[in-house]
Amino acid sequence: QVQLVESGGGLVQPGGSLRLSCVASGSSFSAYTYTWYRQAPGNQREWVARLTTGGSTTYADSVKGRFTISRDTSKSTVYLQMDSLMPEDTGVYLCNADGTSWNPNFYYWGQGTQVTVSS
Repeated sequence: QVQLVESGGGLVQPGGSLRLSCVASGSSFSAYTYTWYRQAPGNQREWVARLTTGGSTTYADSVKGRFTISRDTSKSTVYLQMDSLMPEDTGVYLCNADGTSWNPNFYYWGQGTQVTVSS
């Protein structure tokens, strides 16, 4: 089993930066695909960035070129570096760990961290 704890959210002005962290407790950190999602009030949850077990990254078009997902295996942590933030980036950011390719029960969410982009 994996527990995910996000941190790093806050209030930032447009054009600013934040780095979110997702610490994963439990075993087999590198065996999961990690995805950052976000959810704004009244909107559906949308995926933002994904990091596979092999290290490949993909991004939603809305954040491509501005956000970077990475991991530090020694710290069991996944990061989301967010630059050139815009008001439409506001929302709760959630970390997901997907191990369903090898066990259908291994699908985990963190509690989320709030990001507010406003002047």
